[in-house]
Amino acid sequence: MSASIKHLTQLEAWLAMEREAAWNDYREKIEKTELTERVENGVTWYPVAAVESGYGLGDYPFLVMERTRNHGTPHQFQAGKVVRLFSEDLSGQMQTVAASVHWVDKNRMKLILQQDELPENYDTGKWGIDLMFDSTSFREMEFALKAFQKAEHDRTRELRELLYGDRTVHFTDTPTPALPGLNDSQNEAVATAIAAEDLAVIHGPPGTGKTTTLIGLLQTIARTEQQILVCAPSNAATDLLVTRAANAGLSVVRIGNLSRVDESIVAHTLEARLTNHPQYKELKRSKRKAEEYRSMALKYKRKFGKAEREQRKFLLQEAKAIAQEARQMEDYLLQQVLDQGQLVCCTLVGAASRYLRKRAFDTLVIDEAGQALEPATLIPILKARKVILAGDPLQLPPTLLSAEAQRQGFNQTLLERLQKRLPKVSLLNTQYRMEAAIMEFSNLQFYKGALKAAEAIEDRQIPAALAPAITYVDTAGCGFDEKQHPESRSLYNAGEAGILLRQLEALDAGLTSQGTFTVGVISPYREQVKHLQGEIPMEGWNNLTLTINTIDSFQGQERDLVFISLVRSNEKSEIGFLSDYRRMNVAMTRARLKLVMIGDSATLGAHGFYQQLVEYCESKDAYRSAWEWM
Repeated sequence: MSASIKHLTQLEAWLAMEREAAWNDYREKIEKTELTERVENGVTWYPVAAVESGYGLGDYPFLVMERTRNHGTPHQFQAGKVVRLFSEDLSGQMQTVAASVHWVDKNRMKLILQQDELPENYDTGKWGIDLMFDSTSFREMEFALKAFQKAEHDRTRELRELLYGDRTVHFTDTPTPALPGLNDSQNEAVATAIAAEDLAVIHGPPGTGKTTTLIGLLQTIARTEQQILVCAPSNAATDLLVTRAANAGLSVVRIGNLSRVDESIVAHTLEARLTNHPQYKELKRSKRKAEEYRSMALKYKRKFGKAEREQRKFLLQEAKAIAQEARQMEDYLLQQVLDQGQLVCCTLVGAASRYLRKRAFDTLVIDEAGQALEPATLIPILKARKVILAGDPLQLPPTLLSAEAQRQGFNQTLLERLQKRLPKVSLLNTQYRMEAAIMEFSNLQFYKGALKAAEAIEDRQIPAALAPAITYVDTAGCGFDEKQHPESRSLYNAGEAGILLRQLEALDAGLTSQGTFTVGVISPYREQVKHLQGEIPMEGWNNLTLTINTIDSFQGQERDLVFISLVRSNEKSEIGFLSDYRRMNVAMTRARLKLVMIGDSATLGAHGFYQQLVEYCESKDAYRSAWEWM
């Protein structure tokens, strides 16, 4: 058995473990949990009412549902998630409808229904929405693994052998002109990616302009290739690429489920671009005609005679026939729309879209590859001849539910494997985000001192109230013990929240008339985030604009000021998943001007990384005791 087949077989076993863990997690959260608890845990909306309905892309029905109670309660719904609508009718029978989330905001959610018609009583009665177990991503990853294993005489087999060491990768000697606006390491990364015949890796540490580099690379490739497939693990990362590419003048088509986004993104979606097609009006007329027949049929109620029953049947058959013709026409027009895009952008799982089923691409670019499960990365690779991966394996890894699969190595990404094996890996070495004092610790710990601050960092004019750029506030001896929430089992630390609030208040007062600064308040624990959101007002600040969320939610973002509440404080020096220091690398490198970390050195300092962090802050005269704010 070749090394590649052996590894793919191992990936299958790990994926099966993860699927089982995800299924068990779903059963605990949904199937075995009462309605009121599901609502409180953010996996159910109830009750909801329909505020809009219709038929959208592919003639699939949609509903926009709004919460009628529990407004603003945190939830776990996201674009692309699989859900079910449920309602109990007058006879006590439970009605359910499968759907997927198109977009979701604070209290409204648009659902694409996985059936041909709207439910008859969607606008009456009490409805709810449950988060469901999503088998789609697992199914597509399993399919990709099988396809790579079975490939025999095509490019997929060659890529399999190249990816896993059975075949040697090659680079050409063709020179690539330097692009204006890119620094030396960025231009070198573009040149190496162009020179790669099969595979290339771009390592982009925080603030080094990875997205800028990718846009330059895509512009270069677009001069010689008709169309490029561009993917990322999440909708947010994909949308960022769409925005930046479109602003750079590239023609972009965005495929897949989107969160509610601004007009600059909506204009590039497949659905929006279809409306600009010359034949769209004809398509719309056909859809409207099908909907009219449906409406006429649904006027017949359940108690009617034979003639009415026959008429209803005829009308529904006509509606179905017209809708089928419209769907065929729509598919034809959508392929024409796709042909017009220099870039086709989607998530990794979105690359399995039926709209891309018969398409192949000379080049595939995957951004944020350090966050992607390896089998998910293989889904778009099935459609490519050449693969370029970009990301940072020293930031957050993929999220796994199976502890055993993680222990065995399933959290190692394809980006990491290739970074260790390829003869050439491009490191972007100039960062433009952080003050040097913020960058330095992360640089030494994670990047072996290879990064340097751009000259523009030294020229910044920073208010005196923001000095020093980095601070560690030690809560040791303050009695701020961590606590566990009895239901969520997540941890929180009320004492740290209080200290953080006082620091924000003092800072806001010290920044009077010096402009508005964005602030990220971050914690690794979701329960602490909830506690902070309850303790810290979002409005009423004179000079601060706040965002409060988990570390994972801040990856890929930046703020002027960042405050991190580390939570852990116990006699056993247990720090849980904080021992994956990549999480701290993400948290610390979100800050541009000022970074404040609050934690118990007696607990955290038992671990080498955090001991060195405290010592680093002491060396910078940036160590403070929480007693100063008590």
